[in-house]
Amino acid sequence: MNRPFEIVVVGAGITGLTAAALLAHSRHRDQMNIAVVDAGKRPTFDRSNDIALRVSAIASGSVGILASIDVWKSIEDQRACPYRDMRVWDACGYVDGPDTLRFEAAEFGVAELGFIVENKLIQSALLQDLDSLDQPVDYETPIRSLVRMDNRFRVEVADGKSLPADLVVGADGAGSLVRKSSDISIDAWRYPQSAFVTHLRPERNHQHTAWQRFLQSGPIALLPLLDGRVSVVWSTSPEQAELAIAASDDELSDMLSEATDSVLGRLTPAGPRASFPLKAQHANHYVLPGLALIGDAAHAVHPLAGQGANLGLADAARLVSVIDEAIGNDEHPGDLPVLRRYERSRKGANKTMLYFLDGLNRLFSSESSSVAKFRGRGMRLFNRSGPIRQHAVHIALGLNAR
Repeated sequence: MNRPFEIVVVGAGITGLTAAALLAHSRHRDQMNIAVVDAGKRPTFDRSNDIALRVSAIASGSVGILASIDVWKSIEDQRACPYRDMRVWDACGYVDGPDTLRFEAAEFGVAELGFIVENKLIQSALLQDLDSLDQPVDYETPIRSLVRMDNRFRVEVADGKSLPADLVVGADGAGSLVRKSSDISIDAWRYPQSAFVTHLRPERNHQHTAWQRFLQSGPIALLPLLDGRVSVVWSTSPEQAELAIAASDDELSDMLSEATDSVLGRLTPAGPRASFPLKAQHANHYVLPGLALIGDAAHAVHPLAGQGANLGLADAARLVSVIDEAIGNDEHPGDLPVLRRYERSRKGANKTMLYFLDGLNRLFSSESSSVAKFRGRGMRLFNRSGPIRQHAVHIALGLNAR
């Protein structure tokens, strides 16, 4: 094939931008024309501004993906807070109890378990990298439709322009128009929960530790921020989330200090507040001829373990690896047998994580005293499980299991 392959990435969130940057750095970049479009406005990051509300837990494996294209150092130098320990405990127990799950970076041979990073900062660093490579990203360019033309797609965007595509990469989120336009069905369910998020000033130092307590209404997590505050993600009933949004600072402080068992002392509100409904979904197919879904377009998981962004980054890295290898072998990157290599690699892993997190959320939400005893026994066994514990944590960190 003499002409370059036309690859259109739809969606310029963290996952889509990562895919675009990996493609732009790939060995066979000269055999591709890459277009990136997004319906929203271009995000900006200014270090002089307050820490944004939307943050992600970026695991060690995801750091490696971003470091492979020299993007991570820029992120870390600006404002990324490492977390080196994790504590996970049940409301039926206590934070220093025998049932508490404890994870320390040194135990797993890494400097840190991950970093808490603003989404805008990650996007900004990726955009700077793409700018340096003269790879444009067209914001405020929503797509209208996808039209199949023989073995290719035509991506029609709102300004009337059409983009030919040998491969369309759908990275346009849980409500993906790419997925809907391609008639790819999903299995989806809503949780009777909303996630309440804000920043808090803790009375005690967060110790670069991620804290998570499982309540009957859902888990509450305290994530360390670089300026000493913590970001709270509280999966709770929609009614409780509404109360938290409307509460006075003193009322919210009481509410969250009690919910976290005062593990960091009194928590003082120190940021804007927001909430959003929780759901899980999984696409029944990740690929069609000339089309691949990545990130939330393919799967959306419960936020209790902070795996959403990491699963998306792993999708992007694997898809680009498959594309680059295919071009190197004189294969068409949009051929279904090629794209199925990506689907086989990622679909099972993502589905397993989705149902594992769903099961955890349901298990810890049970009111049964016998289930509570089972939970405690299971957590104690997991702490002593050796290779099983090691394997599970390496999967969560996005590292190859040893």
